[in-house]
Amino acid sequence: MLCGFSRMRIQCCIDGKLFSSLPPLSPISLPSPKEIHLWYVIPSEVKGESLMNKYMEILSPCEIEKVLSFRRDELRKSALLARALIRTTIARLTPKSIMFRNNVHGKPEVDWPCSYNWEPPALHFNITHTSSLIACGVTINSPVNILVLKSVCVYIQIGVDVEEKERTTKHNILTLARRYFSKHELEVLTAIGDPYIQQQEFIKLWTLKEAYVKALGKGFSGAPFKTFTIRLGSSIGEHFHPSQNSSAEASEIVVDPLDNTENLTSNWQFMLLEFASSHYVAICTEKDVKTKGDCNNNPMKLKVWKTIPFVEDSCVSGTDTVLKVCGLR
Repeated sequence: MLCGFSRMRIQCCIDGKLFSSLPPLSPISLPSPKEIHLWYVIPSEVKGESLMNKYMEILSPCEIEKVLSFRRDELRKSALLARALIRTTIARLTPKSIMFRNNVHGKPEVDWPCSYNWEPPALHFNITHTSSLIACGVTINSPVNILVLKSVCVYIQIGVDVEEKERTTKHNILTLARRYFSKHELEVLTAIGDPYIQQQEFIKLWTLKEAYVKALGKGFSGAPFKTFTIRLGSSIGEHFHPSQNSSAEASEIVVDPLDNTENLTSNWQFMLLEFASSHYVAICTEKDVKTKGDCNNNPMKLKVWKTIPFVEDSCVSGTDTVLKVCGLR
């Protein structure tokens, strides 16, 4: 926890305009078509009151008010880092100029100006965090073409979720699974005899289901976990579950909406990652449906950066820091 990061000290800096000039952000290109960018920050590695005040400077008044509403220092710091990470991730030039809004289900999105003479970029993002890691995923212009109908734009959706591998629960794993998971998922977990493996598979499933719900933009109440099943299926349609021994490279994660479930679709692709041997990260995006009858062609690519905004950025793609558990080939 950052020492001295208090509501009073932040408010004094805001009221007194005691901001230093912001250093430039590292110039990183936006995602190319068929690509996902994922940026993450470790809160415990972000130190120094002057740096935290720099992050406050790029927030909107509403965001500042939200950050200051948290009573505990660690929650205030987490909220500040999450908002700063979003802004510095999706706008490497002028992060202060971006405006945000929440959709009807409360999911944050970029509030682009509406104009008949200007087509906004097909950008979508999603933020996720635990107390020990905050991540932001971004896609642009992919995998589906942007549709513009009477100035109403439809963007590719992305959902990202992170969970600690050693996350503990107050209740028994199977008790939670009976309450939240589908019948098939419960059966698979029940069949696992090793308590540790059972816990790990529960966390993986939870992370994947969270990413799907967030990609839909509906929230937990709009897409309850019991209304769909997460499976691991091969490209020829055989279905099985991540807890079974299989080749992740030969398989993809699929979602099966249950019967009579409205507004849930199966046209999604997933990737499940392990970060620094300590976290599971799940990413969910829409499949490319431009080629009729071939929804699995050209899967999305992934680039990952570890960052301390305004201090350092490190590309960790292809290193031992980021390991693929299963998903996109």
